[in-house]
Amino acid sequence: MRPSRRRAFAPSVALVVLLGCEPEPELEIGAAAALRPSVRALLLPRCPKPAEQRGEATFYTFAHRMGNCSLEPVPGDMQVGALNTAQYARSAACGACVRIAGPKGETTVRIVDRCPRCRHGDIDLSRAAFERIADCAEGRVSIRWRFVPCAVRGQIRYHFARSRYGWTALQVRNHRHAVAKLEWLDGADRAVPLERQNHNYFTRVSKMGPGPYTLRVTDVHGNTLTDARVQDDSEEVAGSAQFPACAP
Repeated sequence: MRPSRRRAFAPSVALVVLLGCEPEPELEIGAAAALRPSVRALLLPRCPKPAEQRGEATFYTFAHRMGNCSLEPVPGDMQVGALNTAQYARSAACGACVRIAGPKGETTVRIVDRCPRCRHGDIDLSRAAFERIADCAEGRVSIRWRFVPCAVRGQIRYHFARSRYGWTALQVRNHRHAVAKLEWLDGADRAVPLERQNHNYFTRVSKMGPGPYTLRVTDVHGNTLTDARVQDDSEEVAGSAQFPACAP
């Protein structure tokens, strides 16, 4: 059951700095934004370059609907795709971005769904995305692709779902890099991992209480964001920071 939309609450945040749609200027964080590019690059974390993948691309015609990642479609942004089950990895790829090269050109898409019939390396694209890399008449083409940072704007966001039976479900949205884990810091400041589900929610069966909560999100590069006093009085709550960009 979807909760009703209510006023968003912006929590306080502690940022610990230890996958875009079409390339846009990276969001710069803190004082680094005022520095020369050469100096700023020294302050950014170096992220391992993901391995290039090879497979085939197809396209589907219902990309405007909500997919397995439970992410609401963004009007006007149909550069999206469904990843094969193996690399979907129980929703670990949801919200991540991949740069795809085909016979006609390249594009960057956001992963919003799972393709059950696709083989390892394959991606089922929206028609709009497929048209950027190949002619639709081809139907199926060979591709090369890799994960890339998403060109997001603003902070990460927490999307809440709650059951009358007491379980809590949380989803992280608008993240620059893929999310590796989500933890709840309980009243004793113990990190309690939330379990990732195939539909891109992190859940805890036992009650977390009414909130506010302290949440810690870790991306695939080890960067962490810790948001304090996150209150679930809204369906979607804005965090106060974004994962840092990677050094060039």
